Amino acid sequence: MLESYLTGLVVCGGIIVAIGAQNAYVLGVAVRREHHWWSAGLCMSTDVLLLAAGMFGVSALLLSMPSAMEVLRWLGVVFLAWLAAQAFHRAVCGRQGLAGGASGGRSRRAVLLATLAVTLLNPQVYLDTLLLIPAIGAQQQSTATFVAGAISASILWFSLLAWGGAALSPWLSRPLAWRAIDAAIGMMMAAIAVQLAFGASLTA
Repeated sequence: MLESYLTGLVVCGGIIVAIGAQNAYVLGVAVRREHHWWSAGLCMSTDVLLLAAGMFGVSALLLSMPSAMEVLRWLGVVFLAWLAAQAFHRAVCGRQGLAGGASGGRSRRAVLLATLAVTLLNPQVYLDTLLLIPAIGAQQQSTATFVAGAISASILWFSLLAWGGAALSPWLSRPLAWRAIDAAIGMMMAAIAVQLAFGASLTA
């Protein structure tokens, strides 16, 4: 059982780290202290629901609906491009840095809606949580323990992003630092959007 848990922890951890758009967004709101624990908690909860759904056979339904995946793919491209454009605009125009412990200007609802969009409009999330991870979990000695390990990886990773980003915010009070962060986030979002738009077909 321990082996199944560790396998779930390592496999899911590696996959979550690779989902760049979601990570960049959560880190960004954490650095700005814009309801970052709510954002991280929503990512954790979504992972739990998707992993559980994958183990209960939603993956088969998803494979039978390739057109739905294609729609999600292009919605994701548009949303990521919009986030990239916003980040580049902030990088060029600049903005005031936040003092340590300050709250972000956006409402909790706005942050949560954007977090949900970044998470659910990325088809790779469904391929990973509903197909890849359950396929590996089905081969383990204890499926339940494997899922527990996968969920633990999500909780640990997003907790680290929320805590680490907030911990760095006192050192990021200068506008120049914010411009660098926004430029980096913009490039990451744009690169993921391009990869999603022109990469290999997700349903192949």
